[in-house]
Amino acid sequence: MSPSCTSAFSILIFLAGIPVLSAEKPNVIVIMADDMGYGDVSAYGADTFRTPHIDQLAAEGQMFTSGYCSASTCTPTRYSFLTGTYAFRHPNTGIAPPNSPAVVKPGTETIASILSTVGYKTAVIGKWHLGLGGPDGPDWNGELKPGPREIGFDYNFLLPTTNDRVPQVYVENSRVLNLDQNDPLWVGDEKPSPDHPTGITHRDTLKMDWSHGHNSTIHNGISRIGFYTGGHAARFRDEDLADEWVKQSNNWIEDNKDGPFFLFFASHDLHVPRIPHERFQGVTSLGYRADSIVQFDWCVGELMKTLDRIGIAEDTLVVFCSDNGPVMDDGYEDLALENLGSHRAAGPYTGGKYSIYEGGTRTPFITRWKGKIKPGVSDEMVSTIDLVASLAALTGAKIPDDAALDSYNVIDALLGKSGAEGRDHLVQQDNGRGNNYGLRVGDWKLQRHDSKTARNVVVETKLASTKVNQYRLYDLSKDPEEKNDLYQKRPRIAKRLTEQLAEIIDSGRSR
Repeated sequence: MSPSCTSAFSILIFLAGIPVLSAEKPNVIVIMADDMGYGDVSAYGADTFRTPHIDQLAAEGQMFTSGYCSASTCTPTRYSFLTGTYAFRHPNTGIAPPNSPAVVKPGTETIASILSTVGYKTAVIGKWHLGLGGPDGPDWNGELKPGPREIGFDYNFLLPTTNDRVPQVYVENSRVLNLDQNDPLWVGDEKPSPDHPTGITHRDTLKMDWSHGHNSTIHNGISRIGFYTGGHAARFRDEDLADEWVKQSNNWIEDNKDGPFFLFFASHDLHVPRIPHERFQGVTSLGYRADSIVQFDWCVGELMKTLDRIGIAEDTLVVFCSDNGPVMDDGYEDLALENLGSHRAAGPYTGGKYSIYEGGTRTPFITRWKGKIKPGVSDEMVSTIDLVASLAALTGAKIPDDAALDSYNVIDALLGKSGAEGRDHLVQQDNGRGNNYGLRVGDWKLQRHDSKTARNVVVETKLASTKVNQYRLYDLSKDPEEKNDLYQKRPRIAKRLTEQLAEIIDSGRSR
């Protein structure tokens, strides 16, 4: 169990017998990068390009060296971040297809709904990829309910899926923005007509070629996963996504500056297809992936400038994180591998996106609250899944017993309090379909590969799967790269962690 947190601000109050902080209600902005690795930020060791705005967050706050997301792909991490419950506990929480119904069902408590109970205005702006609509999926030409507004968000401006999947439209609140009803939007998983252009039939027209998959409907010279027709007035240009997220976020922050507010800023920049705005193309020597990191760093800077300009930086807790680790070859020929040079996106760790190695889920993780968080570096273990319980404790919100089943209150660690402890264990998962898990307890790391394969073990090569033993054990204090398997050599530790992981999975909750 997570250690109880002691108050830094006032006396303890008690909710259901659990000590929590007396209420503080800062504005909260969670900035979640997409596919950003531990080594993709110059504060964390990147030296072939700079990320000055993210570095400034790190210099002004707590920079965590054991900060994690809970899964190595986007949909399950986002599910766990919002709900405080491991995604593997629920079906259909793997990578959502274009026509996925809402993954988080109405009635599920989320970080947004819980903060709403103590007066927060809430918004999500950016990539969603958690499905929309009822059991039959989204009604693209009607109301897209249920969606974020049915699980606690007052406002949303979304990329509904992920940009290598169709459709390329914005969703504002419950409708596709700028949709012309005389040009209805159709989305499907089969070719709508024999002459429908695809990345296979019209490959010579593409401005970015595909390497695997990603070869169905073409939009903006890029072929995608899935098919769609119509909705032409509603379609966006890939190059404009980052600017639009910043514009919408800054507008919403200004409208809600009297607070308290909670903003989930969900970037897409590093995710394929990587097409940064023209003003960022070529700013690095590493190709569009690194250019997109610089663009994302600019986004962070623009948000922070807005907080400074309207005078609320000292009233705002900023949490910077990523939804999973890095990947180079993820379906498009964008020179991410060819121009990589000496850059190591996962830093000193093995693996990346899709992997339960450390590089899949250990990512940059920073907290900044001017005047409240003393700058420093922390090796305490924290995770995006802990933000539900931690922010509830900070603000005095109550969490029902049947909600946030795996979220621990580590608010003192997030605030950099002296002697504060993070969580003592963490389960990591892949997409969920392979039933592959990692369990970190202190310096020990157990891998459980029920699929007997590991994906994207070496980030600096083309995406591939590797055959592995079901169970592997590593001492991260001596072997952070997870190279020396000790499962047979340390049988007592192996047995203890194997049983602990099985118990966590089977018990239905860990909080």
